[in-house]
Amino acid sequence: MLIIESSLVLLIPVLALLVPGACSWVFLPIEQKLANLARHRHLAVLLVGILSLGLRAGILPILPVPYPGLQDEFSYQLLADTFAHGRLTNPTHPLWVHFETIFVIHRPTYCSMYYPAQGLFLALGQLILGHPFWGVWLSTGIMCATICWMLQAWVPPLWALMGGLLATVRLGTFSYWANSYWGGAVTALGGALVLGALPRIKRRHRMRNALLMGVGFALLFGSRPYESALFSVPVIIAIATWMRSGTKEKRGQTLLHVVVPLAVIMTATAGFLMYYCWRTTGKALVPPYIVNLRTYAVDPNFAWLPLRAVPQYHHDVIRRHWLGWDIDQYQTVRAHPLISTAVKILMLWFFYLGPLLSVPFLALGFVLPYGMSLRDLGARTQFLLVVCAANLLAILLAVPINPHYAAPTTGAVYALIVIAMERIRRWNKKTKRTGIFVVRAVLTAALGLFLLRISIPVLHLPINNPAQPWTWCSPWNQLLPRAQVESRLRALPGEHLVIVHYSPEHDPREGWISNSADIDNSKIVWAHDMGPDLNKELFQYFSGRQIWMVYPDRDPIELSPYEALNSTGQINKQESQPTARLDNCAGRVGSNSVEREAAELRVENCCQGGSSTASLPCERSCQRITCLQERSWHLRGVIPCRRAIENGKECYLNVLRPTAGRKHWSARRKVARGVLLLLVAYSPRDSPAPYSRPTDRSPHHKYCGPHTPQ
Repeated sequence: MLIIESSLVLLIPVLALLVPGACSWVFLPIEQKLANLARHRHLAVLLVGILSLGLRAGILPILPVPYPGLQDEFSYQLLADTFAHGRLTNPTHPLWVHFETIFVIHRPTYCSMYYPAQGLFLALGQLILGHPFWGVWLSTGIMCATICWMLQAWVPPLWALMGGLLATVRLGTFSYWANSYWGGAVTALGGALVLGALPRIKRRHRMRNALLMGVGFALLFGSRPYESALFSVPVIIAIATWMRSGTKEKRGQTLLHVVVPLAVIMTATAGFLMYYCWRTTGKALVPPYIVNLRTYAVDPNFAWLPLRAVPQYHHDVIRRHWLGWDIDQYQTVRAHPLISTAVKILMLWFFYLGPLLSVPFLALGFVLPYGMSLRDLGARTQFLLVVCAANLLAILLAVPINPHYAAPTTGAVYALIVIAMERIRRWNKKTKRTGIFVVRAVLTAALGLFLLRISIPVLHLPINNPAQPWTWCSPWNQLLPRAQVESRLRALPGEHLVIVHYSPEHDPREGWISNSADIDNSKIVWAHDMGPDLNKELFQYFSGRQIWMVYPDRDPIELSPYEALNSTGQINKQESQPTARLDNCAGRVGSNSVEREAAELRVENCCQGGSSTASLPCERSCQRITCLQERSWHLRGVIPCRRAIENGKECYLNVLRPTAGRKHWSARRKVARGVLLLLVAYSPRDSPAPYSRPTDRSPHHKYCGPHTPQ
């Protein structure tokens, strides 16, 4: 996708010089209708919001509700679940050391380390529509509508509508802001409210604009307080300068209608955040974020500060995160500050602009007069540049970097884009309306790329869309193996305790250990494997649960049962084959090609129902069967050893039904099923050979099995 977008960028100036008036008869009526719509400001804002929500809901068949992929997302889901239970935090679990994870604190209370604004939206989606994703969906739609509203205060109505539609296409559909739980939209919403209210306050001393600005500040400081603090400095200076320049009578009016409402909102926000910190950490001025860093982090988050002392870690995977990847990033920034600065700016450029939205700024080099400086720019452009520079300074001073760190300036970035387009549109080269063509080409290309991104999974187009670098349409990594294990266990009766055994090579950013707010009443509880001695107290505490062991770093992923405690209090690990082996089959043939499903083997005791006088107990486990990929059916689940045959000497293998829509087996498939049963029933009675990894694995996912039918 990035190569296609870059190719279009190279094609635009060529066509602008050769055929600047191409397709004008198509664009003129469309522009006229959009201009008429844009005059109705409230209707335009509502249209952008509904369009954003509708587009994201419309692509659910090809981009379903996402599953978390990073530790940060699981932490935000814990925050949402806590709020959904009607509380700000949770009591520390007596066995909390078994549930430790990277971005969660367990002492003095059990809660997420992150600030509450994003979690409130996720909790809203969980309470109203049953899943936190709908909170992401709602916040993204409101963000796009608010960007359009904000732009109406800075640019003419038509350009504000164009900016809102651009934000919908580039941020509200395929970006990770709309397809993960990591955040971005809530902070951008707050920044747009602040920047949209500022010009309106200067024009009219209305209390509602001050209240909207206060809500924007509340969202900013409730989501990303560090970046928001520097973002707010130019805004506060602009308000103070404007108040000082007015008359005494206007100052009194401004104090009553602007300063007082804004101060009330900000005081309430500060009070809530202090109360939240007091409930979660016991100190009103110490947020959970700081507690987490003091507990685990060695990196001070700023390159000029020395490293902290190494704390004591209970789990190797947590130690490797804070002493591995985190320290490597810190040392890179210290050793190569210029390179790290360039990398941060490049990362932000890929996400917010990319090749296509850089065209208006490149075209300004030909439009603006020679020798023009920043002082020659308009006051609105200068202020927006200062706001972006303040937020960029905050990002460059810190060690970590992600695109949503610059979310407060999203509205300012889109304002600068449409201002550049507005200036380019008036550019004529030798009486040819070249500027109009460039603007039309950028908007048309954005729409065309959006439609192309939809067509890739629908038409199975051979277009590579890598996850890195992060762009407006990069796919977001999801921890699908954990999702498949979770879905299998939820389908089983009873409650479950899953012990996760990491290998030394496990990626610490993949968070298998993540639990809900109410651990004891959860259907599935995830815990670290801390060895038989320490695991014993966990098993005794959750004595009524079915206990499992999962190996996330094996290929295929293995899910094994633990037997109950014996009379001596020791744990008997099952000696037979693992109870479940999961393969992730990406690229299934048929109508479900978009989905990634797994074939599951469930090995039970073959002697169930067998004769007690059997001379040869059925100790053999049924062979693992890989995920078959045929034209109309696959193994949705295999239940081997469902019952013993005769005296328990043989195993019985039952292959489940075909997929939905196929009620009966064809004759050919019946024959194939019979052959499969015979092969399993009359195979040697020795234990099955250990599974060997396939040599021809799918390149789409590291856990995928071969794509060819087995």
